[in-house]
Amino acid sequence: MEIIRIIGIALIALIIIIMLKQYRPEYAIFISLLTGVLILFLVMDRLTGIINLIQSIKDKFSINTQFIALLIKITGIAFLSEFAVSICKDSGEAAIASKIELGSKIIIISMSIPIISSLLEIILKILP
Repeated sequence: MEIIRIIGIALIALIIIIMLKQYRPEYAIFISLLTGVLILFLVMDRLTGIINLIQSIKDKFSINTQFIALLIKITGIAFLSEFAVSICKDSGEAAIASKIELGSKIIIISMSIPIISSLLEIILKILP
């Protein structure tokens, strides 16, 4: 099971970080970052499977390609910003983390406007 591997890597990294903080606290953030990247690589195979499934659904139901691309980009922004926020919070920079959250939310909202406007047009066509 992949989750056991992920949890194992995270717990080993946590132990290393706790031990490093006593002697070399500046290296602890690097171990945290490396662990996060390693976990992202472990789940990358699953992520490509999800993208392939979305592509097959798009082809089956003839959904607009631009909307699918936007949804994948928005999801990627959400994951990457959450990763960056976690790293900032782990290093004690909550102020920077909140700015990343705000910036990513604004970007996601601005990117989703075409989808929202298209949905509103469809709803207005259906309503009498």
